[in-house]
Amino acid sequence: VQLQASGGGLVQAGGSLRLSCTDSRRTSSNNGVGWFRQAPGKEREFVGAVNWNGGYTQLADSVKGRFTVGRDRAKNMVWLQMNSLKPDDTAVYYCAAARSSGAASRRDEYRYWGQGTLVTVSS
Repeated sequence: VQLQASGGGLVQAGGSLRLSCTDSRRTSSNNGVGWFRQAPGKEREFVGAVNWNGGYTQLADSVKGRFTVGRDRAKNMVWLQMNSLKPDDTAVYYCAAARSSGAASRRDEYRYWGQGTLVTVSS
């Protein structure tokens, strides 16, 4: 599994960004995929996850109502749509493939991690 997150950038508060996560080796199609983020000086935290077929997702309370997560199996891509962004959302965002097929929320449930993409939200 080789994951790559992309789509980060600088956006004003209230704006939107869509992050994408692709697996160049196409070996995570039966795994759940999650998004985590890490702000400077803080622990990496769970943002959202989708199960293997896209039929189940879960989101952290801090992003519910603003973010959505899903996957396009045909394109071998998982996305994170971020709306109504706040300065507190500023972080490096990582995607990861779970050890299982479910939409896991704990870091130790993830085995493969991609390089992150930086999201900066200005006030």
